[in-house]
Amino acid sequence: MANYSSLQWLFLGLVFVVVSGIPLSAYFVLRRGVLAQRLDRVFAEEPGGKPLKEDLGKWVETLAKAAAPLAKLSLPDEGWENSELRRRFMRAGLRSPGAPILFFAAKSFAAFGLPLILWFVRLLSEHPMPANEFFMVVGLVSAFGFYLPNLILNKLIAARQLKIFENFPDAIDLLTICVEAGLSLEAALNRVASEIELSCPILAEELQLVCLEFRTGSGKERALRNLALRTGVEDIDTLVATLIQSEKFGTNIGESLRVHSEMLRVKRQQRAEEQAAKVAVKLIFPLVLCIFPSILIVVAGPAMIRITKMLPTLIGVN
Repeated sequence: MANYSSLQWLFLGLVFVVVSGIPLSAYFVLRRGVLAQRLDRVFAEEPGGKPLKEDLGKWVETLAKAAAPLAKLSLPDEGWENSELRRRFMRAGLRSPGAPILFFAAKSFAAFGLPLILWFVRLLSEHPMPANEFFMVVGLVSAFGFYLPNLILNKLIAARQLKIFENFPDAIDLLTICVEAGLSLEAALNRVASEIELSCPILAEELQLVCLEFRTGSGKERALRNLALRTGVEDIDTLVATLIQSEKFGTNIGESLRVHSEMLRVKRQQRAEEQAAKVAVKLIFPLVLCIFPSILIVVAGPAMIRITKMLPTLIGVN
């Protein structure tokens, strides 16, 4: 058995407690009774999908309650619910009440947990890092851990907006057909949402929210502007402005939608051409770093070997 110091035994015991204790405590705290599970199955409207989403939402709420004390360490001042950060949560699709708490709890845990791990590594290392360098590294790691959830949130927003952008022209075509067939704007949006639910559930959910706002008595202008605010996509913002102007001035909505659809298709084609034009520039680096050296070795390698063999003879002749 290896000879460990008391500090090392303490660290191993702490690791054992963390690895085994936290999962067990989380299981006993977060588990739900058999009766509650049976009631969920009895009152579920759609046994295939909704119970899973409801259970997931309840788990998120339970985790948010458990992480609330940790989230207070990085939670902004009051009034952040109406700030740009709240809009970013909506644009990322994180609309659960517990999502902001989990977000700020992750920021606090990463900002304080990563430096703590570095401190334990420094204690167990045979050649510890000097104090000045260690504190500098701890500061950098803490800052990276604090801003890491922001980077992940930006990635979620970009991925969601890209899906909406790619499927939006098809939705506009369906909306144009429905409007020209005689449906009202609310009925057309509801029909489009049901049709594109399989291809793009994100856009279908946003359109369904617009229809719900219509039914609750909210004005068309407010509901459409909320759609543009929730998605953050420039094309939807342009469509909302077009629909509001058509509603105010009494112009034909179908014609406006057709012009807007054509503009979106041209924009999507230009974006595809732009991405194709970037391919040649992006291929330069793998060609120069990976493929060109291999070709150079295959083509010039035999000649270089022959020159190397003949060079002493030529020098001796001279």
